[in-house]
Amino acid sequence: MSVGALGGIVQALLVVAGSPVLAGVMRQVRARLEGRAGAGIGQPWRDLRKLLRKEPITPRGTSGVFAVAPLVLVATALVVAVVAPFVTTASAMRPAADLFAVVALLALGTVALALAGLDTGTAFGGMGASREMTIIALVEPTLLVAIFALSVRVGSTNLADIITSTLDDPGRVISPASLLAAVALIVVIVAETGRLPVDNPATHLELTMVHEAMTLEYAGPDLALVELASAMRLSVFLGLLANLFLPWGIATGAAPLALATGVVALIVKVTVLGMVLAAGEVFVAKIRLFRVPELLAGSFLLSLLAVAASFFLA
Repeated sequence: MSVGALGGIVQALLVVAGSPVLAGVMRQVRARLEGRAGAGIGQPWRDLRKLLRKEPITPRGTSGVFAVAPLVLVATALVVAVVAPFVTTASAMRPAADLFAVVALLALGTVALALAGLDTGTAFGGMGASREMTIIALVEPTLLVAIFALSVRVGSTNLADIITSTLDDPGRVISPASLLAAVALIVVIVAETGRLPVDNPATHLELTMVHEAMTLEYAGPDLALVELASAMRLSVFLGLLANLFLPWGIATGAAPLALATGVVALIVKVTVLGMVLAAGEVFVAKIRLFRVPELLAGSFLLSLLAVAASFFLA
């Protein structure tokens, strides 16, 4: 078995098994900072197990789009987990580890869920889908441009090449282009994963929710897939952020020790980023919905400045 194939399997297992644990850690951090005991880091897995045992329910009048959307959401996140450089820079499908392919896969999952929200024919589903499309129209270009700023000096949009280049020249991490791109990417992650201040994953208030509005009609195993996919997407985004700007520890060879080091490094970096994100949410409030485009437009401007800096300050 090649290093890329072995790394892809390890990465997929880590993302699937570890994403609910990451969600539990983030909830526990918020609970502790808010003076609560918390349900424990294993609660998301217990919730998924409970949902999987329930009877699946499909709303009357929905089409195959509603039934397929959770599978598409999980499948796209799983493919990204396999091909992107998280544990090792080797990839089982190197062409799919390209910036544009990864962003397209992540966008496909978001669009599938939005179509499912529209397919229900409910007011909340349509409202959530509309808001999600507004956000993704601003988020995806920012994601592309921010990572493209890192690829200018490399001459390649392959994520493994970008990470390898940073390993060879660590000084790039503190360059103006990298710092601007990092800030823009952080805002993208907050918006794309439905975290504060863009969205509140712990609320069901009809006038403010975005992601939750599209999933209200799901129940049982379908809801379990949606929740698992949401946690996987958060892990994938945090993993990309960690390795693009702090790539140390990722395996560049085929040695078992290097792969083990890559696994430990990924777990530590993603967990720390998740804890920082959860802690930050305690001290910020959700911004008004009509202010979200202003925030995302600002992040897009930062990504454009990062591209300009990568050209003129090289």
